[in-house]
Amino acid sequence: MFMLSAIPIGIVLGLLARGRLEGLATLRLRWAWLAVAGLLIQVVLFSQAGNELVGDAAPAIYVGSTLAVFVAVVRNLRIPGMPLVALGSLSNLVAISANGGFMPASAEALTAAGLDGPGEHTNSVVLENPAFELLTDTFAIPGSLPLANVFSVGDVLLGIGIVAVIVAAMRRRVPAEGAARPADVAPAEG
Repeated sequence: MFMLSAIPIGIVLGLLARGRLEGLATLRLRWAWLAVAGLLIQVVLFSQAGNELVGDAAPAIYVGSTLAVFVAVVRNLRIPGMPLVALGSLSNLVAISANGGFMPASAEALTAAGLDGPGEHTNSVVLENPAFELLTDTFAIPGSLPLANVFSVGDVLLGIGIVAVIVAAMRRRVPAEGAARPADVAPAEG
């Protein structure tokens, strides 16, 4: 949920930076299907039906789907902002993998977000001594605000990276329709 808010924020900042929405149409993501598949698996996985369907395989599926998203992100490192997305994705992958296929959340962050604790349809668990604790869900959007939830350093990096990708794409010069692109221009004879 935290990363979804990065999309409208990126668009607003892109417009404020004199970017154009048409620039987003020029963004060419390699292996986007893999990232979408990984994210869709997680949406299903953390639903009641998905949780019941996969049972004890949920942690392995979560790690695998997170790895799929990371691989797709790495495939696009050439895009401005994508290295931050990759760093955030890797941070989350390390925390989840090192903690048995779950993202540890601090009890304090869950309380601050107004959440009763980890539910049966969530990736969060409270562990006494989680591995890579600095990379786990230790921050919270307070329960008094919309979209209250817990989040990690990796989520912050992902969000900032997504905003950067959107702003950079919106600021990219889009050739006018019918105008020659630099690769389409014949070299001068001489």
